[in-house]
Order: sequence, then structure tokens, then C-alpha cells
Amino acid sequence: MAKQGFKLAAAQAAPILFDKAASTEKACALISEAAVNGADIVAFGEAWLPGYPFWVEGAVQDLTWEASAAYLENAVIIGGAETQALCEAARAGGVDVVIGVAEKDPLTHGAAYCAALAISREGEILGRHRKLKPTHAERIIWGDGDAVGLKAHARDYAKISALNCWEHQMMLPGYALAAQGTQVHCALWPGWEKIPRKEEYCWARQHLLSRAFASQAAAYVVCVAGVRLARHIPDRWKPLGVWEHTGQSVIIDPRGEIIAGPIDGEGILYAEGSLDVVRAAKAACDIAGHYSRPDIFRLLVDDRPRPAAEFASEC
Repeated sequence: MAKQGFKLAAAQAAPILFDKAASTEKACALISEAAVNGADIVAFGEAWLPGYPFWVEGAVQDLTWEASAAYLENAVIIGGAETQALCEAARAGGVDVVIGVAEKDPLTHGAAYCAALAISREGEILGRHRKLKPTHAERIIWGDGDAVGLKAHARDYAKISALNCWEHQMMLPGYALAAQGTQVHCALWPGWEKIPRKEEYCWARQHLLSRAFASQAAAYVVCVAGVRLARHIPDRWKPLGVWEHTGQSVIIDPRGEIIAGPIDGEGILYAEGSLDVVRAAKAACDIAGHYSRPDIFRLLVDDRPRPAAEFASEC
């Protein structure tokens, strides 16, 4: 029987750039903190481990390739030491975890994917979802994802799901998750971009699109963002440019209203959720149920693995 109430957490923090071991240790500490504070699920921002590749927005230079090589070295292989440590932290704390990782291709070791990794409180990997289409200059460092992990995972308190950043702009991935009945969705973002405009933060899509997803899917959304300030960038890489991300994480209810946040700096944001609130919102508008028109519209999702090469001896 599903729990009627649950606690959501957004871990807004800066990773240790280009250091997957130190970033993993920090993530595990944050997972433990969220668990101590009673969270049922804690989420981290996009590509949190080992950090967002900020240099891709700058001019290409020799240092760009050095940074890209170092980033690839610090990308993680699912099932490796870093994800094992995250699984152990989730199990020890009894809390579900959704964390953005740069996932290294386990075969070629020459490609990385922007992945949302879901881990159960039992310490098991529920699934990984690779960003379907890296945005703009992100294509320099990340490969196209697939739909293998485009899933809503059933937990004892809710069905949970995740998408990365501008996947919320694509519409169809979100509909695929709504069709699976997601109730708690983690929207992973690199962070609010600090662009001066009349001494205020420039309008950003992370709140707009996350609130739209909450309203459309009738689900809670943990809109969680990373933090990266100039002081977090090692001196060696500062010539590549300094683009700051200031977080501004929020938690949103199933009607699209912000119920916690935004927050500045590092910290964990919490909010209480209830399946009664989810059900009330879905009763009003279930876009893949009573508010759909399958006689007119139909979505086909190809969730089969797509290996780069197949070998007859393995078939």
C-alpha cells in the first residue's frame, strides 16, 4: 500500500570539478544529511557528478581539449566505484536518490552521456536516463541519449521519474512519463544563469518549464539545480571562461505552484508531498488518461538499446 505522505529534497550544491572521487564523497554526505532529515527522495542537479562542462560555451582552444579529456577521465561508469558508493549511501540512509552524472561509455571509454541516475533506498540502481539531445554547445562533450531509461519507477510512496534540463522543452519525453503515471518528477538543471538585467536575475526557463511539467503531468516536481561560482573553478581552467550558475532550486506542487524555495548558495531544500494532492490534480486533468485523445494522437517510444556495433558471435 502506498504511503500517503512523503518528503522531497533538492540537494543544491557545488561538486568538486574534475574530481569524481571528491564529488562522490560530497554527494554521499548530502544523501546522508537528507536521510537524517527524513527525506524519502533527494535529487541533485544536471551532470552533478563530476560537474557541468562549463567550458563548452567558450571559444575552442587547446585548453578546451585538455579540459574535455580531463572531464572524460572523471566521467563515471555505472556499476563502477562511484555509483557503488552512491548506492551504499542510499541504502545506509534509506532514501531514494536521483543524481545527474556524466556517464562514460562502458565500451569505448571515449564518449560521455548526460544521464539521470535513479537509485533506490535498498541500494539498487533503478535505471539511468541519458539526455536525448544535448543542448547547443553541449554536443561538443555529450552524445545523444536513448529511451532505454525513459521510465517512471514505482516506489512505495509514489511513481518517480527524471529528465535533464531542456528535455523539458521537448514535450514528448514528458508526455511519455505522464503516460506512465509519474507522481514525483525530478527536473535536473545546471543552475540559474546569473545575467544582469535591471539588477535582477534574467528570466530563466528552469522554473517556467518545471512548473509547466508539474501542471501538465499533475505531479510534484523537484526542480533541482547545481551551483558553480568562480571560486569553484580550478585556476587551471579559468582561462576557458567563468559562467556562474547560482542554483535557485524550487519544489513545485501538482498544480504548478512553488511550495519551497528558491534558495541561494549551497543547502538542501525540503517540502512535504501527498498522494491526495496528486490524485486531486489528476482528477482534474490527466493528460494521458481522461484528458487525452488516443483516437487522434498516439505516441510511439522506441526504448530498445541501440548498440554502435553488433557481433554475430554474441547474437
